[in-house]
Amino acid sequence: MSIRALVVDPTAPAALRVDDAAEPAPRPHQAVIDVRHISLNHGEIAFARQQEPGTVSGYDASGVVAQAAADGSGPAVGARVAAFGPGAWAQRMAVDADSVAEVPDGVDLADAAALPMAGVTALRTLRAAPILGRRVLITGASGGVGRLAVQLAALGGAHVIASAGSAARAEGLAELGAHEVVIGLEGVDRPVDVILDNVGGPQLTAAWALLAPGGSVQNIGWASGEPAVFAPYSFFSLGPSRSMNSFGDTTPFGADLSTLLRFVADGRLLPEVGWRGPWEGIADAAQALLDRKIPGKAVLDVSPRTTG
Repeated sequence: MSIRALVVDPTAPAALRVDDAAEPAPRPHQAVIDVRHISLNHGEIAFARQQEPGTVSGYDASGVVAQAAADGSGPAVGARVAAFGPGAWAQRMAVDADSVAEVPDGVDLADAAALPMAGVTALRTLRAAPILGRRVLITGASGGVGRLAVQLAALGGAHVIASAGSAARAEGLAELGAHEVVIGLEGVDRPVDVILDNVGGPQLTAAWALLAPGGSVQNIGWASGEPAVFAPYSFFSLGPSRSMNSFGDTTPFGADLSTLLRFVADGRLLPEVGWRGPWEGIADAAQALLDRKIPGKAVLDVSPRTTG
């Protein structure tokens, strides 16, 4: 039996189209999810053409458990869940049970789908450096990771400086908890202790010069697509050492995803969905994401399976 999925097609707009795909074959430690919603991440769209044609794309999904993991781990059949794993953009996905989290009552499944990659990335990068009472600069703060990071940093007791590319993109960041909202780095006139960088390129070079002794840069993304060129000796400074760290932690998402969902249920975290529509609109959603026209996340509704 086949299912419908968003598969890679280099000739299609956004290199993705809805087509038939094989029913997932779960391993003993995997659950099968009937997917209701998926969310897009910039890198998945930007690099779709680099995947093998016919590949079922995507990592973020929410839905209902259709088949529990055979080894007894993870949620039971019928549970409402969010999940992170390859092949998520399909009517059904098989996913490691330790990367699935139950969605609390009162939390919309569409909102839950917006959390896995962006939310866990924001959470884990903020955990990588002490933030309580410290000045935290978040670049690319208007995107999916950035808007969640602003809220989580504020919850963690940081003085949050949110940087966006334009005044229009910066709208709403103060309401999410940013103490300062800047365009680019204009107006950041004091050193910062932690930088969550989503932009890269020349802005990363300039941000590094703002980093206080003992501070750290957590390099999450590279939305600019431009190289960052550092002047000779620009990494040298007196006092405690400064550091720059890359981020690519894909260890099991379940526990951290549960934490984020509890924050949502308690009204302490808002998963902002800036674009929502049926998954047949993948080309429009993908282009809007690439053009930076979406504040927060793009969520697509998955057409239900038909039987008979």
